[in-house]
Amino acid sequence: MIVAVGIDVVLVERFTGALSRTPLLGDRLFTEGERFTGSGNPRSPESLAARFAAKEAVAKALGAPAGLHWHDCEIVTDPDGRPWLTVSGTVAAAAAERGVNRWHLSLSHDGGIASAMVVAEQ
Repeated sequence: MIVAVGIDVVLVERFTGALSRTPLLGDRLFTEGERFTGSGNPRSPESLAARFAAKEAVAKALGAPAGLHWHDCEIVTDPDGRPWLTVSGTVAAAAAERGVNRWHLSLSHDGGIASAMVVAEQ
C-alpha cells in the first residue's frame, strides 16, 4: 500500500553554485558513495543535484519531520546503474513511525533541471 509520494526539482546551476560557495556542503549532504562513482570519479553536478532532489523528496514523503540527517538517506546505484534508496538512523526511524518499509525512486535531469520522485510503501 502506498503511504506517501514525494517529489522535488532542483535547478542544477543554482545547486552547483551553492556547492561552490560552501566547500563543505557536499560532505554534509552526501556520503562518499554518493559523491563518487564506483570507479572513483566525482559525480556530475546533474547527478548530485538529482540525488539532493531525492533526499528532499524523501523528507517530503515523510512529512518533513525535524531532525532528519542527510547521511541517513543514501542513494546507491546497483550494478545495472539503477538508483536505490537506503535509509538508516533518523530517516529509518521516521519511516518506521509511518509504517514505511519499502521505497521506489526515480531520478532525472535534463535542460538544467534535476528531479526526483519517491514512493513510500507499507
